[in-house]
Amino acid sequence: MADIATIKTSAPGSLMLLGEHAVLHGKRALVAAINRRISVELFQTLENQVRIISSLGNYEAPLNELVDHPSFRFVIQAVHQHADQIPCGFDLRIQSDFSADIGFGSSAAVTVATHAAILYWLLGEKPDREVLFNESLKTVHSVQGRGSGSDLAASVYGGIVGYTMDFDFQPLEVSVPLTAVYCGYKTPTPDVILKVEHLRAADPAKYERIYDEIDRSAEEAISALRKHDFPAFGKILNRNQELMNQMGVNTPELQEIIFALQNSTDIFGAKISGSGLGDCAIGVGVADLSGMNYPVYHLEITPVGCGYHE
Repeated sequence: MADIATIKTSAPGSLMLLGEHAVLHGKRALVAAINRRISVELFQTLENQVRIISSLGNYEAPLNELVDHPSFRFVIQAVHQHADQIPCGFDLRIQSDFSADIGFGSSAAVTVATHAAILYWLLGEKPDREVLFNESLKTVHSVQGRGSGSDLAASVYGGIVGYTMDFDFQPLEVSVPLTAVYCGYKTPTPDVILKVEHLRAADPAKYERIYDEIDRSAEEAISALRKHDFPAFGKILNRNQELMNQMGVNTPELQEIIFALQNSTDIFGAKISGSGLGDCAIGVGVADLSGMNYPVYHLEITPVGCGYHE
């Protein structure tokens, strides 16, 4: 490995605030970048090998013969997309502030940071954020077949982003504390999406009504946040938790956590964050919850999206 890193980048993790599932049907979502990051260091080598070094393990393969690996699918696909332009082998050292087992958008963050490092290397300058987003979205679609890109928007732009799949970005310069609680397990997002799509096919009118209300809620939330009206924003979150329950993605564990958050005097509102059927619930504000038997994370929304470091 070379002694000096050629490129150093990082991207924040993220949490969905509003718009889960509805965003896949053209509705607006609201997603936040959090102060937990994934960092990538790219070291150019004289060999024709690609090496990945991370807490998830190590990977090595010839640049022109990259093979799949369950821990590095997003990184490997990102390299694939630039393979024709990459002049030589390189090492990638990946470090994360959070576990990939928790729904803090690790796949999006590592995808964005990896593309940022490779593009900076190839272009000799920081890539345009739209280019970075588009390349990252190609990776996500190649690996998992479907994805809204909302978590990528947060990792690229930072802060809170209002987002639709028409690539309409509404960055908001607002920072609020978040309390995230992990229920102890998660169902893969593609599996949850498939279940919800089956339910929607059986009752399309019900889900269209839900998605329309979610879309209106996101617009109302953007207005409330611009006014720093956090009580109003909290009420919107609470209502959207009811909509998540109607969609069929709540669980007893998540409901227990949300009940505790919503009944905390320091929380404005709370709901499931992400696709549901496990993973995290979030509250706006700071709650102790030390008596709960679930991991609790006190987070801040960060205005800093993808970054490049000396």
